[in-house]
Amino acid sequence: MTELTGKRIAFLATDGFEDSELTSPWTAVTNAGAAALMIAPKGDSITGKNGHEQDVDETSASANPSSFDALVLPGGVVNADHLRMDEASIAFAKAFFEASKPVGVICHGAWLLIEADVVDGRTITSYPSLKTDLKNAGADWVDEEVVVDQGLVSSRTPDDLPAFNAKVIEEIAEGAHAGQHA
Repeated sequence: MTELTGKRIAFLATDGFEDSELTSPWTAVTNAGAAALMIAPKGDSITGKNGHEQDVDETSASANPSSFDALVLPGGVVNADHLRMDEASIAFAKAFFEASKPVGVICHGAWLLIEADVVDGRTITSYPSLKTDLKNAGADWVDEEVVVDQGLVSSRTPDDLPAFNAKVIEEIAEGAHAGQHA
């Protein structure tokens, strides 16, 4: 198994996230030795669409992207729709691309990447209903279990989590990717 000891991983979400798309990658990176921290627009805790409650470590407005090695964006329609309307969350996500750091995104989480203006020219997958949105933002959308494009890992649904988790861990272990850009 790939070792992530000493790595700090930011998970960015808000209420309405897809529970398994937070809990499964969280468990995977922590089992690999990383520290996972929950970043959200508001403090205290957030609740997934199926009831999972997650304590928030820092708000997106106060968290410093430079103190993290990678970012994971869970999906969930409500979660993604609210995050893409939050300027601090958009800026937080964009900073990972500007620093060439690995980013994992699943399902509807890619909506935030459209707002951050980081998908133009990138190959990505997502929940199928985002296909046109991503293409209109300049992405090359493909329907595959997991897609890796220069440190950007994307998947479609909870069914893809085993492949997504493995690639997220692999990309985090590799570190910065010169082709990862804003």
